Amino acid sequence: MATRIRFGGYQGPASVHTRAIAVFARALEERLGDDVAIEVTANVAAQGHKAADLLDLVESGALDLCYFSSSYLAARVPALGAFDLPFVIAERERLYAALDAALGARLQAAIAEATGYRALAFWDNGIRHFSNRARPIREPAACAGLRIRTQNNAFHQAAFRALGFEPVAIDPSELPGAVQSGRIDAQENPLTNLVNFGIHEHHPYVTLSAHLFGVAPVLVNRARYDAWPEAVRAAVHGALAEATAAQRGFAREDDVTCLARLEEAGNQVVELSRAERDAFAQAVAPIVDAE
Repeated sequence: MATRIRFGGYQGPASVHTRAIAVFARALEERLGDDVAIEVTANVAAQGHKAADLLDLVESGALDLCYFSSSYLAARVPALGAFDLPFVIAERERLYAALDAALGARLQAAIAEATGYRALAFWDNGIRHFSNRARPIREPAACAGLRIRTQNNAFHQAAFRALGFEPVAIDPSELPGAVQSGRIDAQENPLTNLVNFGIHEHHPYVTLSAHLFGVAPVLVNRARYDAWPEAVRAAVHGALAEATAAQRGFAREDDVTCLARLEEAGNQVVELSRAERDAFAQAVAPIVDAE
């Protein structure tokens, strides 16, 4: 009997994550053939769920695998909070190397101890930048009074509040509507999401702040994983290695292509000088130092 594997996500077909799931599915089928039946739900929001429901769907066993921002797990797995420190992580390639070695192993152990998941890989959730509908942002003072969408993460909210923003936690599935309606004035995301979610059509101003680097663990229901035959587990790891390499490549490529899309669309893109970026880092330093 074929082993059924259900992988869920929350983004559309152009997403670096959705494309990586497709790589995983092909690679797994190449390894296991008729011994596996893989079912992909690319966007659970299309089924009426919030994006964050993915975490419960996998932990409960309704799905087997998903990717999700580490920021949503940091309250349960404090070690993941390192990725929520703004203006700290600067080199994605060095972080990849650490995640694929001792750091990743420590995080995998911490996730397994505190949750019903195993983390099988760490995907690139993007270098995050600010966009807004009101004005160019070159210094923290320009953030004052702008309602900014944040992830459901208390530390993010404290950091953005220190910059002068008014943080509002909104599920990713509700972000495009909140931008279009004007419910929020600003948001922060990788350029790939800024373009693929259509946010740039309503936010003419983009600041390349690179304030956070996002990490998205690929999570599997722990009991389900432990019940798989060894051959299936080995095939899953091999297929995920291929998918992870592809996903990180997609993320790097989208940083280039999406920046070009913004320039073609006429968005005003602000590139911060070192001194300007340092001013943002200094504004959130008390929050970082207290963590």
